[in-house]
Amino acid sequence: MTKPRLVDRLPVVHQLRQSVGLQRGMLVAGLVLTLLFLVSAVFAPILAPYGFSQLSGPDGNFGAQQPPGAEHLLGTTVGGYDVLSRVIWGAQTALYVVIVAIALSVFLGILLGLVSGYLGGWVDRVLVVIADAIYAFPTLLLAIVVAIAISGGQSGLWPGVLAAAASITVVFIPQYFRVVRAEVVRVKAEAFIESAKVIGASTPRIMFRHVLRNSTRTLPLIVTLNASEAISTMAALGFLGFGIQPTAAAEWGYDLNKSISDVAAGIWWTAIPPGIAIVLTVLGVTLIGESLNDLADPRLRARRRATKQTPADAVAATQPASREFMGEVE
Repeated sequence: MTKPRLVDRLPVVHQLRQSVGLQRGMLVAGLVLTLLFLVSAVFAPILAPYGFSQLSGPDGNFGAQQPPGAEHLLGTTVGGYDVLSRVIWGAQTALYVVIVAIALSVFLGILLGLVSGYLGGWVDRVLVVIADAIYAFPTLLLAIVVAIAISGGQSGLWPGVLAAAASITVVFIPQYFRVVRAEVVRVKAEAFIESAKVIGASTPRIMFRHVLRNSTRTLPLIVTLNASEAISTMAALGFLGFGIQPTAAAEWGYDLNKSISDVAAGIWWTAIPPGIAIVLTVLGVTLIGESLNDLADPRLRARRRATKQTPADAVAATQPASREFMGEVE
């Protein structure tokens, strides 16, 4: 029996090989859109023809609301910025927010869930009540309040990223907390945990070496689903005027807000590119998350295996003799 290749062990590759039909199409489409977003964000200094705050070139100022042409493939904004460059640089800003928000949420959510699930008692009750209370806060409203508290509304790149990431983190922590807590409560009742206690292992060693490593299997699914929400919240903050200053970084929501008046005047090229960037990025990450979630569901996997049966297998499965042969008696 041949061992699986290292490439086949990678999570995305493994799930891609498992998927079939429409499920595989959704996963592939999500991977393509997300890869396009990541390439644009990482290689923005190379791909973007101009800087995100650049207003002039060798031939002088760009000019405001210039239509698409040879020098500016997607035209210029009302502020005189190159639209294509702002869209590409905006991907980098969105990636910063996703990384910071998810990293903080995962770290704090796992730590609190581990402590709550393993220790139990009044600590568990207090943390569960707090987690439930946080769900009552609307995500966008909380993001606006935190953005104003941290940066006073408009801010530079990192203050704006931290403001958006902090507000998203507060909302995401209860999700990771509840998932990890439920897994910890299940794992700590296993025999190998009791064995570790018998041989004298300390509580921190049991928590972080034995319980934690067996309680985080479903977190990658939540990360992919939350990443799209982080991008949407960042864009909403910029659209409402609580995002990043245009001279500090490019932000899709801000550019979309400034293009509202252009749409009424028939100037479409300032609004459509950032809007499409937001939609495609959120769609790509969401497709990956939903596809991975479906593939992780045992009921959907069983349904997928059932579709691979031959007609003879389907007929045989309905015969009483077959059920009796398998040990089932009506």
